[in-house]
Amino acid sequence: MGNEDYEVPENANEHCPGPQSESAGQSDACAGCPNQEACATAPKGPDPDLVSIIERMATVKHKILVLSGKGGVGKSTFSAQLSFALAAMDFQVGLLDIDICGPSIPKMLGLEGQEIHQSNLGWSPVYVESNLGVMSIGFMLPNPDDAVIWRGPRKNGIIKQFLKDVYWGELDFLIVDAPPGTSDEHISIVQFLQATGIDGAIIVTTPQQVSLIDVRKEVSFCKKVGLQVLGVVENMSGLYQPLSDFKFMSITESGEQKDMTEWVLQNLKEKAPEMLNLVAFSEVFDSSGGGGAKMCKDMGVPFLGKVPLDPQLCKAAEEGRSCFDDSKCLVSAPALKAIVDKVLSQLEVSRIEDGA
Repeated sequence: MGNEDYEVPENANEHCPGPQSESAGQSDACAGCPNQEACATAPKGPDPDLVSIIERMATVKHKILVLSGKGGVGKSTFSAQLSFALAAMDFQVGLLDIDICGPSIPKMLGLEGQEIHQSNLGWSPVYVESNLGVMSIGFMLPNPDDAVIWRGPRKNGIIKQFLKDVYWGELDFLIVDAPPGTSDEHISIVQFLQATGIDGAIIVTTPQQVSLIDVRKEVSFCKKVGLQVLGVVENMSGLYQPLSDFKFMSITESGEQKDMTEWVLQNLKEKAPEMLNLVAFSEVFDSSGGGGAKMCKDMGVPFLGKVPLDPQLCKAAEEGRSCFDDSKCLVSAPALKAIVDKVLSQLEVSRIEDGA
């Protein structure tokens, strides 16, 4: 896919040859176009920075984008836990956060307040462990509450800088956490990485149609730009929680609430203690439309599995730690592990193969 496929301006004439074309600004089709002078004087040919990006990425074996059509579906949580899981398997892992306006990866990796350092080799990632490095614009903000108010070209510039200036060293996996949607950041990262070889994208959704509508657009985007969809993950697929962790309330006709938790648990303990070992399930989002599995079947892409809405996983993300480190994430950790194993199987990667 050439540069012209990406960069034809929206206000260009009907038969625009593309800003990178040798005839840009000079052909008959350019007459009267508001961009004619800019195109005629702009440098032509391949982006010289692509050479630097290709050289940087030459030491990265596998590159995976994590995408979502809708915000708030848990994409960054999935990216963080995918990185934790791969690092726990002794792979060398890098996590690149290109969500310029909402960089949540530093929080989810327990790296808030850290700063980027430079060496003669380039920008150094911030490390969680010796085999898990992270890069995010969140490390560059003087104040974590500062808003990043940038237009497309400046966003694209920092993404390009991350790819060509960060020294990752030898990596088995580079996980790229992208913002929701199909905008400038997505076009840029695909354009820059396709020249270096990219394995594909994992798309995160929630079960309800309001999310799946946008995820279908994300799948279409991947197909249009020639990016393989490694699979779709249905996140927040029902609330799973040990019964003993619930709070129980009574609600009066006027809406007043009274905490009955102690009374309920005491009764269960006395009369049905075996129930305290049960895990309760509730369908939070409507999945009557078939959820992510049906959408994948309709669109011909792999379905990687479901991850439940687990309060313990949410807590792990808030505390910036792996959900695999203890037994608290009873239902979410095994679900995530099964998805990671499917991805590795698709990529034909094993721990033995990579010397782990």
